[in-house]
Amino acid sequence: MPNNANRRLPPDTLQDDLDCLTALKVIQGYAPSNPADTLAAVTELQARVTAAEDREFHLANSYAAARDETLALQNERHDRVRSVKNQVRAQFGHDSNEVASLGIS
Repeated sequence: MPNNANRRLPPDTLQDDLDCLTALKVIQGYAPSNPADTLAAVTELQARVTAAEDREFHLANSYAAARDETLALQNERHDRVRSVKNQVRAQFGHDSNEVASLGIS
């Protein structure tokens, strides 16, 4: 078990792990006493790691897209509000109650 399961492992450690699993595939007679260390078990674990990495990648991209959409819409709204304020000033005058009701001067 890792010392800190919430800490990312360095890329070189991850690559070393993959290289070890690749090399393990050609070792004849490998028969560990721990069933969790069998080639089948670590191969299945690697499939789960890959699936989790894929999910993380897609979710990160989805989050970035949602963030970008939010920022764009917030900026569009801000531009519209500025335009509305200008329209109210133009229609009712700078010193009007309507302008004051929008909290602007």
